[in-house]
Amino acid sequence: MTTSTQLAYRHRPGPLHAIFLAGTVPLFLGGLLSDIAYAQSYQIQWANFAAWLIAGALVFCGLALLCAVINLVRAEHKGGRPVLYFLLLLVTWVLGLVNAFEHAKDAWAVMPSGLILSVIVTVLSLIAAWVGLTNLRSGGVR
Repeated sequence: MTTSTQLAYRHRPGPLHAIFLAGTVPLFLGGLLSDIAYAQSYQIQWANFAAWLIAGALVFCGLALLCAVINLVRAEHKGGRPVLYFLLLLVTWVLGLVNAFEHAKDAWAVMPSGLILSVIVTVLSLIAAWVGLTNLRSGGVR
């Protein structure tokens, strides 16, 4: 008796999608580090840096979200990990938008809620990038 095994590989995100997804992490991280610098030094320019970095991260996250929607629509099986990835990106973008609105306030009014939101959004972007970029299975019988 002969058994055949098929490796169950999933599609990786395209190069442009991967660039958008990977671009969110350093921008949200830069916003978090700028918030930490502002909390320690009270130099208003750090709050401005954080606001601009978060705005850039929202652009990249929005484009990655658009690619995720397109991939989800084109997917044969619309469940499991692609939906989790889409929802992670959506929550990251929505909380990032709330964070951007928080950073639009006066610099003194940003703390501590801006710092807390920056931590949450940075962690969510790391998780979304991890889920989105490690979507190949190691193999197995299907």
